[in-house]
Amino acid sequence: MRRELSSVDPSKKWSGPVREYDLIKELVVAVVVVGLLALTLAALFSSPDEKALTMNSWSHEAPADFVQTAAAELAGTTTSASYGPPYNKNGEGQNIGPINLSKLAGVRIPIDPANSFVIEPLKSQSDPITTAAVSQWLAAPSKEQSSWANAYSDALLKDGKALTLTDAAGMYGPVPTLVTALYAMAKSGALDGALTTSDTTLPTNFTKPLLFLGDSGTYFPDKASAQHLSGDQWGVMNETGSWPGQSWLWLYSFWYQIEPFKSSGNADILVMSLMGILSLGLLLLPILPVLPRIPYWIPVHRLIWRNWYNKKKN
Repeated sequence: MRRELSSVDPSKKWSGPVREYDLIKELVVAVVVVGLLALTLAALFSSPDEKALTMNSWSHEAPADFVQTAAAELAGTTTSASYGPPYNKNGEGQNIGPINLSKLAGVRIPIDPANSFVIEPLKSQSDPITTAAVSQWLAAPSKEQSSWANAYSDALLKDGKALTLTDAAGMYGPVPTLVTALYAMAKSGALDGALTTSDTTLPTNFTKPLLFLGDSGTYFPDKASAQHLSGDQWGVMNETGSWPGQSWLWLYSFWYQIEPFKSSGNADILVMSLMGILSLGLLLLPILPVLPRIPYWIPVHRLIWRNWYNKKKN
């Protein structure tokens, strides 16, 4: 073939002995046509790309819930405040029998919700009224801080829709100013940046925004339920919306729907431990004394391969 090609006059049109090969045409088909087909199918059938939930969207869509959560962070009555390791020592964490893995790991990401979610972000503001409120809060003993925040949090919950309350009796201290300033900061979009860059200059650590959002009373849970992502909706295996997710995770989700896991405060560690045992059993299937005999006792494989077994008999 090399000799034939080398003897051809390049000035003459090639007429054989092989079929003409159009590389440009194939390149167009391979890249352009297939690319357009892939983009079209992706646009029509891909799973949705939902917008991320942020402090900004929360403060605009559910302002009363944001304000109530901010006050509860100062009062120390949110889930984050009593989470336990790796964030703080205020909770027990989950245990399996006498073993508490959370406590063994210890506090690795120290977070005090009142300071981490409210006070520290507000320190970046130059408003003199906010600065004075922060100083008053920091100067007060913890007992007085708790009294102010709890009173204001209870009053907000009682009202339900208020974004701020008057304090003629001076019961709330600087809390109304702090909460209002944090709400304004969230609406402007500055709070998202302050929370993600509080520990690093790069906005890549979303631990604090996620914990803050997780403390939400209605906004975050309602969003999860609307997308079928809550625990009782098998959320661990769902995509957003009605799209199928990772179906292989159904076995993990299954255990959360039944007792004793469903009502246990240690559900996560219990489910993960059970799945670990089942996975280990699958891995050791060939060498365990009992498991290899199960196919002989329940010969389902003979039903599946019945044609082969029938031929073997004949």
